[in-house]
Order: sequence, then structure tokens, then C-alpha cells
Amino acid sequence: MPVVCVVAVLVLANLVNNWLVRGPLAYVLTCAAATALLLLAARWDGLTRAGLGLDAAALRRGLRWAPVLAGAVLAGYLLLLAVPAGREVFQDSRAADLSAGELLWNVLVRVPLGTVLLEETAFRGVLWAMLRRRWGAAWATAGSSLLFGLWHVLPSRGLNRANAAVGSALGGGPADVAATVAVAVAVTAVAGVVLCEVRRRSGSLLAPAALHWAVNAFGYALAWAASGGASPAVSRA
Repeated sequence: MPVVCVVAVLVLANLVNNWLVRGPLAYVLTCAAATALLLLAARWDGLTRAGLGLDAAALRRGLRWAPVLAGAVLAGYLLLLAVPAGREVFQDSRAADLSAGELLWNVLVRVPLGTVLLEETAFRGVLWAMLRRRWGAAWATAGSSLLFGLWHVLPSRGLNRANAAVGSALGGGPADVAATVAVAVAVTAVAGVVLCEVRRRSGSLLAPAALHWAVNAFGYALAWAASGGASPAVSRA
């Protein structure tokens, strides 16, 4: 029953964030509220802070992992930018038209306190711990990563129009949306497996959270910088 409740909270949060929420603050508040409900479900299921990767020892381990993971992401992005063919990845309208203030909001507030807080608590914290206790780590990783991929169905609907590399690979028209969504679900499911493995190996929820933040935040910042900053485009919600 607690697992079903967690999935129900995630479905509701996904629908609210993608169909009802308007404005950056509302998004962060929705994520925070959903996170609180998930932690209540974890307590109901008898999970401890250690089981969630949030006790003091786990946080200390996560702090050791965090700079290494963030540095690896930044180095990978900079190498990609150095290759002419890789620069198309950073031609993304979701970041190109942000003002400097909006960029800072996304990097320092929206991503860590909205996206990362909810998604890591949900998929590498509560859900992973619940499934691992019932069926083991392998099934926990598989189940949580599959749901993480499906979580991105709604957010990825406009990806082929927003990102130049995706549009070039899959097409930028309305007829290409289904293919874009399918690929996005597959890619994010694989990313979920990587994040779960970081969670398992580190024993800390902070480690995959740091990796997740680095991928999103550095992606925003470098896409914004590569576009020249605040160029006319469509902003990402």
C-alpha cells in the first residue's frame, strides 16, 4: 500500500507541474509539498533516515562524492562544447532567453529545491528504499528507473522543438513528438539506472542529487552562455 501511495503522489505531482502550475515559485512549492508527502509515506512504511540515505554518515559520504561527480559532469560538458558537432546539444531554447536573474533562479533554486529535491527523494530515496526492502536492489533499480523514465513523458513533449540536436536527430514537427517522447523516456530510464547505482554505491541520497543537479544546472548555464545569454527564444517551464 505505501508503494501505491508513493506512485499516486508522483502521478498527481507530475500532472500538476505540467498542466496546472504557472510560474516558477508555484513549481518549487508543488515539488516541496510532494516531497513532504513522500517522506510521510516513507515513515508510514517504517523507513529510517539511514534507509533513505539521509542519516549523518550517509550525508558525509555524499559530501565526498558530490564534488567529484559535479566536476566530472562539468568536464564532460566542456569537452562536448569544444567539439563543433557537440555544440548543437547546447542550442536549447529553454535556456537561451533566460535573463541572468532567471538563470540564477533556475540553477540555485528551481533545479535543486524543485526538480532534484522531488525526483531524488522520490526515485532514489523513498521508492528505491521501499522496493529494495521488498525485492532487493536490482528490482528496486529497475522499477524506480522505469518510473523515472515514464515521469518524463509530459515534460518531453516539446523537446524536439526546444533542442536543436534533438530536432535534428528526430525531427522538429508535431508528427515527431511521439518518437521524441519515446527516446526521452528510454534515455531518462537509463539515467535513472546510473543515479540508482550512484545511490547504492555511495550509500547516500546526496550523491545522486549532486549528480542530478550538476547535469541540469550546468546544462542550463552552458546552454545560456553558448547562446550569448538572453537571446530571443522559448523559456523552459
